[in-house]
Amino acid sequence: MDLVQTFLNWDVFVRTLPMLLQGLGKTLVLGFLSILIGLIGGLVLALLRLYGPLVVRIVTIAYIDIFRSLPVLVWLVIVYYALPFMGITLSPFAAACTALSMISSAYAAEIYRAGIEAVPRGQFEAAQSIGLSQYRVMCDVVLPQAFRLIIPPLTSNCINVMKDTALASVVAMPDLLKQATQAQALAANPTPLIGVALLYLAVLLPLVRLVGLLERRFAQGRI
Repeated sequence: MDLVQTFLNWDVFVRTLPMLLQGLGKTLVLGFLSILIGLIGGLVLALLRLYGPLVVRIVTIAYIDIFRSLPVLVWLVIVYYALPFMGITLSPFAAACTALSMISSAYAAEIYRAGIEAVPRGQFEAAQSIGLSQYRVMCDVVLPQAFRLIIPPLTSNCINVMKDTALASVVAMPDLLKQATQAQALAANPTPLIGVALLYLAVLLPLVRLVGLLERRFAQGRI
């Protein structure tokens, strides 16, 4: 069998495409939910770290440091295989979403914090001098400026979360990679695995280019 028939077998690809698309759908849902929860959780963590009481700040810093240090795969395996010993059993999807969201929120929190701290102190003082409450200062003055600064790194973090969804296959979730390995076994041909790589590229490559575009535009001050 030649190289094309081995790795780019069109008949095998067409036959296994429905399985791959089913896995792609689950991967996209998992990635979207994990990113959304991670972004919201990261913002909450960043605000708690910057403006919470001392005890809360210490706990928040510990959370961020621990989950930035843990490999996603290790935490995913703990959530899925260890928590049942405490009576907490999660489905493969819930375990993957929980693990990805918790680690994603830790990284997002540091990105938010850097963005908020990059806003000049004069902006805080000017907003407070006209009588705005702390809530209005944050929502109307600080966060809009911070978001402008953190969009590129935040988008990069979202891309990393989407790539990490492939780890969900280790807890038997039928995501894109899991479906591809099953299709590869059924077809006795590696073409489905090449198909997975192409599908990931189709989803993530535009986002990678978007990050590059945003970085260039921010550098030129066009946004």
